[in-house]
Amino acid sequence: MREIFNGMPWWVKWVAVPVIALVVFGTLIASVVGFLIGLLFKLLIFVALVGGLIYIVRKFMSSSSSRSDW
Repeated sequence: MREIFNGMPWWVKWVAVPVIALVVFGTLIASVVGFLIGLLFKLLIFVALVGGLIYIVRKFMSSSSSRSDW
């Protein structure tokens, strides 16, 4: 592989080949990145909802136990 690129100009190695790779695999790369961002967003929403639920339950349990003390 190295012998093939040795005779080529620098712009073929550093510009043309990456552009061709992006054109060929661009949709695959975009779909994988989009999937990962969507998964991260859903995970963040899940953590926020579970944290909010735990906060509400603890707040309710502490207020109900203090009312029973009176």
